[in-house]
Amino acid sequence: MLQRLKQIRKALGYTQTEFASRLGITQTSYSMIENGARPLSDKYIHIICITFHVSEPFLVHGQGEMFVSSPYEQELLTLFGKLMPETQEFLLTTARELLKMQQKMLPLDNEAQS
Repeated sequence: MLQRLKQIRKALGYTQTEFASRLGITQTSYSMIENGARPLSDKYIHIICITFHVSEPFLVHGQGEMFVSSPYEQELLTLFGKLMPETQEFLLTTARELLKMQQKMLPLDNEAQS
């Protein structure tokens, strides 16, 4: 399970510090879990699965897909597959721009909440 935990973290592109922060624990505590010095409790298995949309059977037993897709993702993939290549390219470019805009806006939203 610990190898899959590390695999999940790396697939998401997080450092140990970033992943630990999202779980609400220190990097040291997380490192001890990932290296097998501390067990991964059921509580954190549940938090990881909910927070990162990870499949619990994958994390615990190595069964199935790593991530659980949302209904929105399923619909988007279905629609995307029906588009012409030129339209797919346009949609990807638009989605990248939307992501950039979202990333610029998020720090402002966090400051407003403080």
